[in-house]
Amino acid sequence: MYLPQLSDIQKARQNIATVVAHTPLTKNLALSEQFSANVMLKREDLQMVRSYKIRGAYNKISSLTKAQLANGVVCASAGNHAQGVAYSCHALGIKGTIFMPTPTPNQKVKQVKMFGKDSVQIISAGDTFDDAYNEAKKYCDEHKSTFIHPFDDEKVIEGQATVGLDILNDTDQPIDYLFVPIGGGGLAAGLGSLFKNLSPEAKIIGVEPSGAACMKAAIDGDKIVTLNEINTFADGVAVRRAGNLTFEICKRVLDDIVVVPEGKICTTILQLYNESAIVVEPAGAISISALDFYKKEVRGKNVVCVVSGSNNDITRMEEIKERSLLYEGLKHYFIIRFPQRAGALREFLEHVLGPNDDITHFEYKKKHFKEKGPAVIGIEVHQKEDFKDLIARMKERNIVYEYLNGQQDLFQFLT
Repeated sequence: MYLPQLSDIQKARQNIATVVAHTPLTKNLALSEQFSANVMLKREDLQMVRSYKIRGAYNKISSLTKAQLANGVVCASAGNHAQGVAYSCHALGIKGTIFMPTPTPNQKVKQVKMFGKDSVQIISAGDTFDDAYNEAKKYCDEHKSTFIHPFDDEKVIEGQATVGLDILNDTDQPIDYLFVPIGGGGLAAGLGSLFKNLSPEAKIIGVEPSGAACMKAAIDGDKIVTLNEINTFADGVAVRRAGNLTFEICKRVLDDIVVVPEGKICTTILQLYNESAIVVEPAGAISISALDFYKKEVRGKNVVCVVSGSNNDITRMEEIKERSLLYEGLKHYFIIRFPQRAGALREFLEHVLGPNDDITHFEYKKKHFKEKGPAVIGIEVHQKEDFKDLIARMKERNIVYEYLNGQQDLFQFLT
């Protein structure tokens, strides 16, 4: 079975030295205080392409022969791998074709164009990474191009593993826990292999989003599975199927996998911005989000979280805030049928809403005779515990309501 060797990782480090920044490993005071631990962040969001993906992409492409490059290279990516490939193509003077899922944030598409310039063409394909991947493979077969896999490739894995060399070189403290994001598993496979070799006492914790936990499903079932549906919100780690190589490596080198709800990731994004002035994408925040699920274990320990990327579209911030509020139990939606009498709405505002409650959404569902029809109302409470009091006051006033937060079929039309 293939396992990345230290000599190959060191060679990869030499190969990428001219295009990869030595990103800092910094202690985060806010997180260290919150978890009573020494929490250090490996800031791969500060790379030239704002993610670690340049490491694996450049290591792979620079290793190809002239024959393999004759018809150009092709990749599929939701953004970060695409940027790494685009930058590598432009730096090496190679033609590249990049397939990106249609829902990919526009900011990431623009970045790919900027880094690749005239060396790459971008093709939108499908709704998920896996859709784009399938189209890219077809294109490779038709044009005899070389496919640059985002994670399931030895040279890519070895390139991503160089993150670990940086981490170990930048601290003389023994690392107790290393939290690593997982999409297809390239970074986790590379880092896990390196640490098991050079720092075997460290616990390697992979982290996946709850809506796309393909590696955990594979390891739990001891075979690779293809998820029927995935949540693409955390697009950088939203993958239906783990890699063949990465699965075999990860099941040997990971000590655990934590599955984190997308709403929790959103809370972490906002926390990092507000407390530490760090801007990250969902995939970049996921390793830090996992700390809440390891509170007891990390207390008093040296902890490293890999901040994998910062390619976030500013237009997503309202959605991120909304998802965070819902996850934290601070935002609630109802269909309310007000009594058909004058003053019913005023009574609701004056006697049902708490002093710190705020209506953030209000919409009558009828065009005519609106005051006699149901209304969709979004209410933001000051703290999670206020929800029980709100419900108690609604029942006391005999308010007829339907709670929407748990009803996904209805709720999806509001958020």
